[in-house]
Order: sequence, then structure tokens, then C-alpha cells
Amino acid sequence: MSRPLPLLLIALFLSTLLSADEDWQKLPQTKITPSIESKIDAFPDLTYATYGDRELKLDLYRPEGAVEKLPGIVCIHGGAWWKGERRNHAHIAKALAARGFVAVTISYRLSGEQPFPAQIEDCKAAVRWMRANADTYGIDADFIGATGSSAGGHLANLLATSGGVSELEGEGGNADFSSTVQAAAPMGAQSDLETERIRLRSLDPKAAFYPQFLGGTQEDVPGTYQLASPRHHLDAGDPPIFYLTGELDDPSTHADEVRREMENLGIPTGLHILKGAPHPFLTKQKFFDEGLDLLDDLFTTHLKSR
Repeated sequence: MSRPLPLLLIALFLSTLLSADEDWQKLPQTKITPSIESKIDAFPDLTYATYGDRELKLDLYRPEGAVEKLPGIVCIHGGAWWKGERRNHAHIAKALAARGFVAVTISYRLSGEQPFPAQIEDCKAAVRWMRANADTYGIDADFIGATGSSAGGHLANLLATSGGVSELEGEGGNADFSSTVQAAAPMGAQSDLETERIRLRSLDPKAAFYPQFLGGTQEDVPGTYQLASPRHHLDAGDPPIFYLTGELDDPSTHADEVRREMENLGIPTGLHILKGAPHPFLTKQKFFDEGLDLLDDLFTTHLKSR
């Protein structure tokens, strides 16, 4: 006897979610050497935002013994906005801290708990928390950057372009502080959610994470896709945004049209394609090391040297 159609649809939806963006959720097959671990001070499980009884936490890393204030970097994990955890980006945060930054890796509300804009509200709350606690943790509040992979890259990109957009601020605390960032480096990320590609993806059962994240397909809720699209918020006041992606990733991660618009607006931008790298390139040591060097160069140039 066959199952009722609704149960089949539910099973299909769940199976597609379980396979979507799976590679980003593998803990990196990379190593942080003991010498790196010995160079950093770790402050785990710090609460950065509260929503009623719900607490969101981050892990903070900074160079051991550093006395001066250092630029901050928010690291945002991927997972199609519906899964993942902050320790997925612990290695990149630790490695950046060893190179002279105060780096945090954050938990945020996933789409199964709350749909958009909860995720960007949490990212903005983390930036505000860093500024509110700059004296305690030695953060240069004037220079905070953002990076992330896949869905986390999209959120880092949106952080960079949506400064001052009140609809996305949320109520995560520290409202007296700014949530703007001064540089961003999205990795393997979407920068425009209003494209025909995204419209088709939102209709595809294999990409069911899009309607779960945004509350429907692009056809159902075009205004939400627009609000969630980094490209929609671009203006001349946005900070430098540099894109990293794997050669084997989808060309949409190159942000070609977005970068052209940024150049026309006078915003520093660029693209680095890691040769031979897949979408989840941070899980491979070779590409992790290459990506780390690129992030270090970008954030040193745009956060330390300004």
C-alpha cells in the first residue's frame, strides 16, 4: 500500500535538505598546528545576543599576549542557512587570530528555527557585540571585517552591503553600537538572489533550503529575496568586498555583475579563483592554506593598513 501523497512530499523535502550543501558541514579535514594553537588565547562560549530565553554564543580568539587593540573579523559558517555550527569555522578563526586579528566564529539562528532575516540580524548583533566589548577583548572597534563560506559567505556579503538598513538590524542587543563592517571576503557565496538562476533553484526540490530560508520561492516572495540580496543594497558607501571561490564551483560565485557595479561605484573589489578547488575548499588543507593567505592579505590591507 503506497504512502499518502503529503507524506511522500514531506519525505522528499527532508531528503533534499539532508543532502543539500552537505560538504560545508564536514568539519574541516585540515590541521591547525600546535604552534598556531600556542600563539592564541581562546575565549569560548561567550553570549553575544539574547532573544528572550534564547542565547547565541561565539568563540573568540586573539594573539596570545597582545596588548594593543587589533582589527576584528567575524567568521560565519555555511550550511545552506539551515544547518551547521560555529566550530565549522574554528580553524579559520584561530589561524586568522595567529596572524594578528581578533577573530570570532559565531552561532546563528538557522532557518529551521527562524526564517530570514534572523540570520543576518544575528550577524549584525555579533558585530555590535564586538564593538560593545572592544575594550575587554582588545578589539579595534573602527576596523571589523567579515568572512564566511557558502551560506555564511552570503551573510558576510550582506553584512557589508546592508549597513544602515534598519529592517535587518534585529533586537539582539547593543543597539547603541554600529553593525557596519569595513571589509568583507565572501567565499563560495551568492551575491545576487534576484537572478533567474536563483528563481529556478528556489523551485527545485533539490534546493529546498531556499524557500525554507526565505519563506517561499522567489516567485512567492520576491520582496524577501530582494531584501536578502547583497546586490540590492549596494551603494557608494559600502566597504571593500573581495570574493574567493573554487575553480570547480558554480560561476555565480564569481559575482561578475556585482563586481562591475562596485567598480562603477568606486568600491574596491576583486575575485580570486582557487585553481582546482571545489565549493567546500576550506575542508582541504591545500586550499585552506591558500585561502588563509588571501584572507590575511585582504584584511591586512583593508583593516590594518588604513
